[in-house]
Amino acid sequence: MLFKPSNRKLLGDVDKKAFQTMLRFEEYLAQTSISKIHAELIKIRVSQINGCSYCIDKHIQDAIQYGEDHRRIHLLSVWHEVPCFSTEERAILALCDCITLIHQQGVPDDVYDQALEILGQQYFTEVMMAIIAMNAWNRVGITTGRFPEI
Repeated sequence: MLFKPSNRKLLGDVDKKAFQTMLRFEEYLAQTSISKIHAELIKIRVSQINGCSYCIDKHIQDAIQYGEDHRRIHLLSVWHEVPCFSTEERAILALCDCITLIHQQGVPDDVYDQALEILGQQYFTEVMMAIIAMNAWNRVGITTGRFPEI
Protein backbone atom coordinates (compact mmCIF):
# COMPACT_ATOMS: atom_id res chain seq x y z
CA MET A 1 0.00 0.00 0.00
CA LEU A 2 1.35 3.40 -0.91
CA PHE A 3 1.40 6.20 1.64
CA LYS A 4 -1.40 8.68 1.35
CA PRO A 5 -2.34 11.27 3.96
CA SER A 6 -5.37 10.27 5.96
CA ASN A 7 -8.31 12.28 7.18
CA ARG A 8 -9.64 9.29 9.13
CA LYS A 9 -10.66 9.79 12.74
CA LEU A 10 -8.74 8.16 15.58
CA LEU A 11 -10.59 5.60 17.67
CA GLY A 12 -10.43 7.74 20.82
CA ASP A 13 -11.91 10.69 18.97
CA VAL A 14 -14.90 8.72 17.74
CA ASP A 15 -15.69 6.20 20.47
CA LYS A 16 -14.08 6.80 23.85
CA LYS A 17 -15.61 3.60 25.29
CA ALA A 18 -14.03 1.48 22.58
CA PHE A 19 -10.67 3.16 23.16
CA GLN A 20 -10.98 2.69 26.94
CA THR A 21 -11.68 -1.00 26.36
CA MET A 22 -8.43 -1.33 24.44
CA LEU A 23 -6.61 0.55 27.20
CA ARG A 24 -8.01 -1.85 29.81
CA PHE A 25 -6.50 -4.69 27.78
CA GLU A 26 -3.16 -2.87 28.07
CA GLU A 27 -3.67 -2.47 31.83
CA TYR A 28 -4.10 -6.24 32.11
CA LEU A 29 -0.93 -6.82 30.07
CA ALA A 30 1.03 -4.39 32.26
CA GLN A 31 0.18 -6.58 35.26
CA THR A 32 1.47 -9.78 33.65
CA SER A 33 4.94 -11.21 34.11
CA ILE A 34 5.96 -10.52 30.48
CA SER A 35 9.32 -8.76 30.43
CA LYS A 36 9.47 -5.33 28.83
CA ILE A 37 11.83 -6.61 26.13
CA HIS A 38 9.62 -9.59 25.33
CA ALA A 39 6.59 -7.29 25.17
CA GLU A 40 8.32 -4.98 22.71
CA LEU A 41 9.62 -7.85 20.58
CA ILE A 42 6.04 -9.12 20.36
CA LYS A 43 4.73 -5.67 19.41
CA ILE A 44 7.40 -5.09 16.77
CA ARG A 45 7.17 -8.57 15.22
CA VAL A 46 3.36 -8.58 15.03
CA SER A 47 3.44 -5.07 13.56
CA GLN A 48 6.01 -6.12 10.95
CA ILE A 49 3.78 -8.97 9.82
CA ASN A 50 0.69 -6.74 9.72
CA GLY A 51 2.50 -3.83 8.08
CA CYS A 52 1.63 -1.25 10.75
CA SER A 53 4.30 1.42 10.31
CA TYR A 54 3.02 3.51 13.22
CA CYS A 55 3.34 0.63 15.69
CA ILE A 56 6.68 -0.55 14.30
CA ASP A 57 8.14 2.92 14.78
CA LYS A 58 6.63 3.43 18.25
CA HIS A 59 7.68 0.06 19.62
CA ILE A 60 11.19 0.16 18.19
CA GLN A 61 11.65 3.42 20.11
CA ASP A 62 10.24 1.80 23.25
CA ALA A 63 12.46 -1.29 22.87
CA ILE A 64 15.56 0.87 22.52
CA GLN A 65 14.52 2.82 25.61
CA TYR A 66 14.30 -0.49 27.52
CA GLY A 67 17.81 -1.42 26.40
CA GLU A 68 17.19 -3.63 23.38
CA ASP A 69 20.09 -3.88 20.94
CA HIS A 70 19.61 -2.10 17.58
CA ARG A 71 21.04 -5.07 15.71
CA ARG A 72 18.51 -7.50 17.15
CA ILE A 73 15.70 -5.13 16.18
CA HIS A 74 17.06 -4.98 12.62
CA LEU A 75 17.19 -8.78 12.51
CA LEU A 76 13.75 -9.36 13.99
CA SER A 77 12.11 -9.82 10.59
CA VAL A 78 14.48 -12.77 9.96
CA TRP A 79 14.56 -14.07 13.55
CA HIS A 80 14.41 -17.71 12.44
CA GLU A 81 17.66 -17.31 10.45
CA VAL A 82 19.89 -15.80 13.15
CA PRO A 83 21.18 -17.14 16.47
CA CYS A 84 20.88 -13.90 18.47
CA PHE A 85 17.45 -14.71 19.95
CA SER A 86 17.17 -16.96 22.99
CA THR A 87 15.20 -20.21 23.03
CA GLU A 88 12.44 -18.41 24.96
CA GLU A 89 12.38 -15.52 22.48
CA ARG A 90 12.27 -17.93 19.55
CA ALA A 91 9.24 -19.67 21.06
CA ILE A 92 7.56 -16.27 21.54
CA LEU A 93 8.38 -15.16 18.00
CA ALA A 94 7.10 -18.44 16.53
CA LEU A 95 3.83 -17.84 18.37
CA CYS A 96 3.75 -14.27 17.04
CA ASP A 97 4.08 -15.52 13.49
CA CYS A 98 1.51 -18.31 13.80
CA ILE A 99 -1.12 -16.39 15.77
CA THR A 100 -0.82 -13.31 13.56
CA LEU A 101 -1.02 -15.43 10.40
CA ILE A 102 -3.55 -17.82 11.94
CA HIS A 103 -5.56 -17.94 8.72
CA GLN A 104 -2.69 -19.75 6.96
CA GLN A 105 -2.21 -22.85 9.09
CA GLY A 106 -3.56 -22.14 12.55
CA VAL A 107 -1.06 -22.72 15.32
CA PRO A 108 0.66 -26.03 14.53
CA ASP A 109 0.94 -28.52 17.39
CA ASP A 110 4.74 -28.45 17.31
CA VAL A 111 4.84 -24.65 17.73
CA TYR A 112 2.21 -24.75 20.47
CA ASP A 113 3.79 -27.67 22.35
CA GLN A 114 7.31 -26.28 22.17
CA ALA A 115 6.22 -22.81 23.34
CA LEU A 116 4.21 -24.33 26.19
CA GLU A 117 7.17 -26.45 27.28
CA ILE A 118 9.61 -23.53 27.15
CA LEU A 119 7.38 -20.78 28.53
CA GLY A 120 5.12 -22.66 30.95
CA GLN A 121 1.33 -22.36 30.91
CA GLN A 122 1.02 -18.93 32.59
CA TYR A 123 3.69 -17.13 30.56
CA PHE A 124 2.42 -18.82 27.39
CA THR A 125 -1.08 -17.49 28.09
CA GLU A 126 0.21 -13.98 28.82
CA VAL A 127 2.26 -13.99 25.61
CA MET A 128 -0.76 -15.21 23.64
CA MET A 129 -2.85 -12.36 25.01
CA ALA A 130 -0.11 -9.83 24.20
CA ILE A 131 -0.01 -11.08 20.62
CA ILE A 132 -3.80 -10.85 20.33
CA ALA A 133 -3.79 -7.32 21.77
CA MET A 134 -1.09 -6.15 19.35
CA ASN A 135 -2.98 -7.59 16.41
CA ALA A 136 -6.02 -5.59 17.56
CA TRP A 137 -3.98 -2.38 17.92
CA ASN A 138 -2.49 -2.90 14.44
CA ARG A 139 -5.93 -3.23 12.96
CA VAL A 140 -7.04 -0.04 14.68
CA GLY A 141 -3.91 1.82 13.56
CA ILE A 142 -4.04 0.67 9.96
CA THR A 143 -7.79 1.19 9.64
CA THR A 144 -7.59 4.71 11.04
CA GLY A 145 -4.58 5.62 8.89
CA ARG A 146 -1.93 6.05 11.59
CA PHE A 147 1.62 6.72 10.36
CA PRO A 148 4.83 7.60 12.20
CA GLU A 149 5.52 11.28 12.56
CA ILE A 150 9.00 11.50 11.10
